[in-house]
Amino acid sequence: MPAPASHVRRDLQGLRAIAVIAVVSTHLTGWPRGGFVGVDVFFVLSGFLVTGILLADLQAEGTVRLGAFFARRVKRLLPAALVVLAVVVGAAFLVFSPVRAESTLVDAVSAAGLLSNWHFGLEGRDYFAATDVSPLQHFWSLSVEEQFSVAWPFLVLLAVAALPVAVRRARGGRVAVGLLAGAVVVASGIVAVVQTPVDPSLSYFSTLTRAGELATGAMIAAAAPVLVRIPAAARALLAWVGLAVIIAAVFLIDPADPFPAPAAALPVLGAALVIGGGIGGDPRHRHLFVLTNPLAVTIGDLSYSLYLWHLPVIVFAGVLLAPGPAATGITVLAMLVLTVATYLGIEQPLHRSPWAARTAHRREPAPAEPERVSEPAPRRASSLASRPAGYIPGQRYYPGSRPMAPVPPEPTKPVAPTPVVRHDAQRMPAPPASGETDDAPAWAAWRARFAPRVAMAGASLAIGTGATALAVMLAYGAPTLPGLPLAAPAAVDVAAEAGDALGTLQGELAAATTASSWPDLRPSLDEVQRASSSANRARDCFTPGVALEAARCTWGSADAPRHLYLVGDSSAMAYAPAFAKLADDSGGAWRVTTVGMYGCRFTDVLVESRDPSVMAACGQRKVDVASMIAAAPADLLVVSNAFTLGRSVDGRDLGAGELASAIASEITGWAPAGRTVYLAPPPHGADLGRCVSPLTGPSACLAGVDDVWTQMETATEVQAAATGDSAISSLPFSCWQGACPAFAGETPVRYDDTHITPAFAERLTPILRGELAARDLY
Repeated sequence: MPAPASHVRRDLQGLRAIAVIAVVSTHLTGWPRGGFVGVDVFFVLSGFLVTGILLADLQAEGTVRLGAFFARRVKRLLPAALVVLAVVVGAAFLVFSPVRAESTLVDAVSAAGLLSNWHFGLEGRDYFAATDVSPLQHFWSLSVEEQFSVAWPFLVLLAVAALPVAVRRARGGRVAVGLLAGAVVVASGIVAVVQTPVDPSLSYFSTLTRAGELATGAMIAAAAPVLVRIPAAARALLAWVGLAVIIAAVFLIDPADPFPAPAAALPVLGAALVIGGGIGGDPRHRHLFVLTNPLAVTIGDLSYSLYLWHLPVIVFAGVLLAPGPAATGITVLAMLVLTVATYLGIEQPLHRSPWAARTAHRREPAPAEPERVSEPAPRRASSLASRPAGYIPGQRYYPGSRPMAPVPPEPTKPVAPTPVVRHDAQRMPAPPASGETDDAPAWAAWRARFAPRVAMAGASLAIGTGATALAVMLAYGAPTLPGLPLAAPAAVDVAAEAGDALGTLQGELAAATTASSWPDLRPSLDEVQRASSSANRARDCFTPGVALEAARCTWGSADAPRHLYLVGDSSAMAYAPAFAKLADDSGGAWRVTTVGMYGCRFTDVLVESRDPSVMAACGQRKVDVASMIAAAPADLLVVSNAFTLGRSVDGRDLGAGELASAIASEITGWAPAGRTVYLAPPPHGADLGRCVSPLTGPSACLAGVDDVWTQMETATEVQAAATGDSAISSLPFSCWQGACPAFAGETPVRYDDTHITPAFAERLTPILRGELAARDLY
């Protein structure tokens, strides 16, 4: 019998295209800044499609066929995702440093276990977590969606358990599911509103705060019989309004805005209007040409594979290619090659395979239209399988830094009206007749249909790989290992002054800026990255939740006549080994107490931190430190805080001058007049997780002095001069002629992009002693 005409809702495929383009563009170029809200669009869409499948089951049989539902999702989502995970982990061990490669493996395991969102959410709360973006970070949204998809069918069954089968198959089932979805929306919204200001990082990734977005789609599916009765002109208007709302959200929402509550309400509303407005009528929706044109529909078809590959390609390209227009073009080319090859060779063939087809009965659900109770939907070959949405910025998310990405679109085609119709234009072979046991005809038909596509996928991959390699050679020339050519400053010949610690260190920094290969560092970069702040002997003196004890945080003789305090956030903690050694080497003249809290700037206003434990304890820690100094007065106070701009907890942006003034106001009276020193942290270095690679040399890890650091340094010097105090710049002992390398001699400078290693800090002891002596403070 000939196949019935396809009833594909092209507007939903186009909606996927808009969302995935926004996400990819944001992660690739940083524009538009709000592109990450595509994740929310995909959550709503996925909730709509998943619930449509379940409602079709209730309408036809009065129950949910769990085996068919889960088999469909496994075939649709798992093969392509596992291929991406395997390729990314393998590439990580070739391209990344061992520390970052091991971290990527952990990310892959969490993704395979559908726990990525909790993994990244909790990691984002760790102040010392690596700042480089994981190539698998976008799997967080897939985890949220699949956690919902695992739990939702059971909740639906529970919601209709008390209803007779006939009622379930009639409107009673839809009403029960709609009420359940509404309850989830309300509960999830409350959690999001409460948790977002308290714990922004975890709130962004949490299933509890995102479940309401999927449940919004479920409500639309349940309300389809009502929505279809809205006049066609009004529904068309709703769809256009929804599209406008989504586009507005992409351009108006900023990563620094509180998210998901309340900002996520905008893209969720837009997606709901587009989906609901498209129920009923001609599924081609020609009036909504922005979404239903052939290009948008094609991109929607490819969206799942594109979402899976886009972030890994962007991250690996960031390591291997010097930034610029050529790198962007090559990245896009590689992304498209992998997307097309995966869609043709893996995603579609395995999704459409006869495996588990008998269990699934290959029937199409239809949430988009009102059910016909008297005419149960016919059982047909199924191609519907909603797929998870995903995330990415190329960044991890916490206040002020939320590179969040929209969810990966699921190439499953939208749902059609009851009686049930196909979601896509391709027909699957008809299921075997009752009692038939031979699957050979179905597999033969499948092979005949997809073998040419698999061959085309292989050809696309081979040709695309060659084209990408050619583009790299044309843009950069033939690579010379280690690494592709990266810009490096001109060589400098600086003579080290014998016995002069600063002169020796500057000579080593100068040599490091022109080094062509990595020296034998002690400790190694891998060791310092693994150890992070745990190797700092003063770490517990700066950790939230650990009570301050003056004795444990003081070095030198208890009878020393002079007492120096080092106070501040993690910048002060990083300098602590230098001052502890100063006390040990002072011959009993000095004792040094190092206290503060990482993530807690010592200002008279509370500055936002991504770690909720820091936000909860910062104010009290300042009070405790002030009391400690009052009990054992300081002869000299050294203060060091991060040289980055910030935002107060009441939402005020704080500039360099405001922060410098706020620090001075906080510490007023803590030391005698003229006995306070503002010690600048070193400028930010390169991201070691990103720049250290078997394929790159030291030049890849050179960093420049950023403008914000310069603004903070200038403002701090002005503030110190106004109060008769002193300021010490870190430039002479951390950078050379504006270039800041990753090592000096055999010593790694930093263990991340911000904090100096304990070994390097101890090398600074004689330099800092000399700076203090030059100011008559030592």
